[in-house]
Amino acid sequence: MLPSQTLLHTAVFALTVLQALASDTFIAAVYEHAVILPDAADEPVSPEDALALMNKNMDVLEEAIKEAAQQGAHIIVTPEDGIYGWRFTREAIYPYLEDIPDPAVNWIPCTDPTRFAPTPVQERLSCMARNNSIYVVANIGDKKLCNSSDPGCPSDGRYQYNTDVVFDPEGKLLARYHKYNLFRRETQFNYPKEPEAITFETSFGKFGIFTCFDILFREPAVVLVSELQVDTVLFPTAWMNVLPFLTAVEFHSAWAMGMGVNLLSANTHNISLAMTGSGLFTPEGPAAYHYDSGTEEGRLLLAELSARPRLSPTYPPTVNWSLYATSIKKFPEEKDTFSGAVRRDIFTFSELRRKAGNYTVCQGVLCCHLVYRMLNKSKDEVYVLGAFDGLHGSLIKYHWQICTLLKCKSTDLSTCGQPVETAQTKFEMFSLSGTFDTNYVFPEVLYSGVQLAPGEFKVLRDGRLKSKHGTSQPLVTAALFGRLYEKDLPHPLQEGNFLQ
Repeated sequence: MLPSQTLLHTAVFALTVLQALASDTFIAAVYEHAVILPDAADEPVSPEDALALMNKNMDVLEEAIKEAAQQGAHIIVTPEDGIYGWRFTREAIYPYLEDIPDPAVNWIPCTDPTRFAPTPVQERLSCMARNNSIYVVANIGDKKLCNSSDPGCPSDGRYQYNTDVVFDPEGKLLARYHKYNLFRRETQFNYPKEPEAITFETSFGKFGIFTCFDILFREPAVVLVSELQVDTVLFPTAWMNVLPFLTAVEFHSAWAMGMGVNLLSANTHNISLAMTGSGLFTPEGPAAYHYDSGTEEGRLLLAELSARPRLSPTYPPTVNWSLYATSIKKFPEEKDTFSGAVRRDIFTFSELRRKAGNYTVCQGVLCCHLVYRMLNKSKDEVYVLGAFDGLHGSLIKYHWQICTLLKCKSTDLSTCGQPVETAQTKFEMFSLSGTFDTNYVFPEVLYSGVQLAPGEFKVLRDGRLKSKHGTSQPLVTAALFGRLYEKDLPHPLQEGNFLQ
């Protein structure tokens, strides 16, 4: 780099810092990327072919990063698996991995590419950040050699980790996070020996980072927010949408509201695998979001967010999630409750037979209360109040408590709990509450077409999820999604549990 270019870069970087310092807000960006996938193969390709594929994806990401920077973004998050995809065995992914050093080494790959070579991916990501004076968050694979002196060393002599990296606007490697909660199909990667709680400070708040499936567990998600008090969570994900409660935009927006932080969620885009849904989510609701199940196009999202949302005058008050539900006399329980499956979870349901009413449904120690009035109930649609209190999952078992008002797939009650994307019935009002045993409850409202309802509902201090002025669109689901982390069973695959 020429001296004049160095001075120009320094001046631009200083201006970026001063702009961020001058405001209590910052501009965040996420990019939903339609990943260019390798051909499925059990055997490794050459390092040259692996890099060629990764460069094709980084070409797309670089254009998004440039555009975000030109629009004033201070930070951009790109998706999990966004550089090489997910079609891999353990052996086949190896040529795509790099040795990612501890950020304590104080390294700018863009200006010192040979220090830990070969690291062409880290070098290029570093230059994207440096050349555009923007924080860049990406997901790549890390490899770490080991030997027989390490009793946990895999038979092939290396650990392989699903890894997030953050580069600062100078291109320095600022953070590295190894995904702790692997999804069941991620057999190409190893579990870290211990969960990592990775944070870093900027002039526009304190940041934490984790990946996809991590969001459903205490470590690292709750630790970062409740104990380490981050302001914003960076969240690369490859999220497959699962109705009625776990579409990406629905759950991620609810999580940000329930935890009281910003969540910058960048999803991969692959409609054949139901992967779509990214957003910039805040404690007050979504600042921007995108859901597209009809095309194979990526999307860049930007929004101005509060740098320290806990200090904002609009920050939501602390909620006692069971206060209202435990203080009232139960509404009469319907005698004709029935069981229905939401995937493998067996809910207790009660049909809402009237256009308006008060209902209570209980399962285990959880009682769910609903007051509602429909505006234009369609004769071809059935809604139910449901309760679930138990362990979810087949291999990895974790405890949910859910109260939900949801639309059934058809008028046949046996379809209640099956995925539904569209509806015709609007509600004049609803109020949903439950006797939750946890402070970790995430409020969800989903409209027809998998659309959110920003500004159309509120959570009261006593734990009620209430519509403000009725629903402007037909309602698919309203839910209070609770997590009892202390009742989760030990993870059967994470290394710490092998010795139990």
